[in-house]
Amino acid sequence: MNRCQEPGPAEELEEVTELVCQETDLKDQEMKEVSVGEQKVLLVRIQGQYSAVGSRCSHYSAPLIKGKLVGDKVRCPFHGACFNVRTGDIEEYPGLDSLPSYKVKVQDGKVYVSIDKKTLKLTKRVKEMCSLVPDIKHTVLLIGGGPASLVCAETLRQNCYQGRIIIVTKDALTPFDKPKLSKAMNVDSSSILLRSSDFLQQHGIEVWTQKEVVSVNVPEKTVKMSDGSQQHYDQLLISTGCRARPLDCPGNDLMGVKLLESYADSKEIHSSCLDCKAVVIGASFIGMEVASYLSDKASSVAVVGTGTYPFERSLGPQIGKMTMQMLEEHNVKFYMNDRVTEIRGENGKVKEVVLKSGIVLEADVVIAGIGVIPNSDFLAGSEVEVDSRKAVVVDKFMRTNIPDVFSAGDVASFPLTIRGDQRVNIGHWQMSHAHGKVAALNMLKKPTKIDSVPFFWTVLLGKSIRYTGYGEGYTEIIFKGQVEERKFLAFYIKDEVVVAAASLMFDPAVAHLAELMATGHRITKAQAQADDLSWLQV
Repeated sequence: MNRCQEPGPAEELEEVTELVCQETDLKDQEMKEVSVGEQKVLLVRIQGQYSAVGSRCSHYSAPLIKGKLVGDKVRCPFHGACFNVRTGDIEEYPGLDSLPSYKVKVQDGKVYVSIDKKTLKLTKRVKEMCSLVPDIKHTVLLIGGGPASLVCAETLRQNCYQGRIIIVTKDALTPFDKPKLSKAMNVDSSSILLRSSDFLQQHGIEVWTQKEVVSVNVPEKTVKMSDGSQQHYDQLLISTGCRARPLDCPGNDLMGVKLLESYADSKEIHSSCLDCKAVVIGASFIGMEVASYLSDKASSVAVVGTGTYPFERSLGPQIGKMTMQMLEEHNVKFYMNDRVTEIRGENGKVKEVVLKSGIVLEADVVIAGIGVIPNSDFLAGSEVEVDSRKAVVVDKFMRTNIPDVFSAGDVASFPLTIRGDQRVNIGHWQMSHAHGKVAALNMLKKPTKIDSVPFFWTVLLGKSIRYTGYGEGYTEIIFKGQVEERKFLAFYIKDEVVVAAASLMFDPAVAHLAELMATGHRITKAQAQADDLSWLQV
């Protein structure tokens, strides 16, 4: 593991400089969006010092001026990514890239920002990475093609690891933006790739697609693939995610019964449902997003759920009822407090779905979204510890019980800081990124604990519900705003403390709460109940 080369002498820069404001225009802990040439810039003042960074989140380009500035960090209002406003570095996910940072000069009470003309149009900054040195005989093998593996690979390169990096994935695509599969099911594959093949090649990150690891030999430090080939590793990351739980009723093998696991599944569900009768089984995040997407494409959409309302356990009955009404207004029919007992077919193809209540639904396509199973079966016999749900058990350093074997992402069970290190298994896109970074740093013997606060979002009919924290076991929900009016902030209470929050049209409240939780603030039930929310600054 060699040191990265020192950067060469600075080139002479041709810059665009603009007077952006008077020194008195900004107070400490304030930010302002200003223009330099045609570029929007986020200008920030902290302890009398000015800094300037890119104004758009590197994830989905949300305007950071609408986010929350806490200390020297700004949190994206949409999905919770966090950036250091002094350096532009990404410090919390989702997203892979940092923000560009710009020179600031204060002279005669005026504030000037300068940008190199060559980078004037750039809105993201890739952290500097070292390259592969073939003579270094050391291999990090990353099993799984999600963000945990990709962030792990990039973090290794950003921290001067110059050995071999291999990502092995069952998918036909290199790492891609998986949350889009249930939200925009007819996208072109090239538009959802997290990195181009040229980028991966340039930084010496090998990605083996359509390959599946079937066993791990810990003493020999090798893995075996489904095609019989073997690969040695020096350090291993298990980030194989989860698979969709299949239906177990008669007829689950009929043509037209679908699970959503891959890009190909997403495209197939889209095309097979056009002007057809779709039945979605499961009224949680995947099922509801698929129903929302199909609401103006299928000839009819029915949702079957076992609870009274969608999201009842995770978000509560009030929000669940609201989301149900949203979709009902777009002709989605709900069959709640019910379950599927049989899927009937004709000539091998789905024809109807029989419910426990006796209701029979006509169906051309059935999509199941009834939960997930961790992909850890290939670890049988390896002595890598898994829990009762088959999630891989790790410590706060993402280490398994086996030296040099780490785990990350949806497949991992890890101690959650904000819940007193309660062991959890969380399938959030953001958390998988964070796991990957922490695993990489610990592979490099840079001790780093996982301290990220969970953050996720769901999109229904173009409206985003945002959520932060960990609400399992909550006993009460305190609302600000009106759920019925579809503009609210919900605090989830357990033991007199706010353990999670959700919102709709109430930005940047959830982003701010995530940052408060991340910095160790204890938010009490009394604070949540108070009419005065000035502590939250919304």
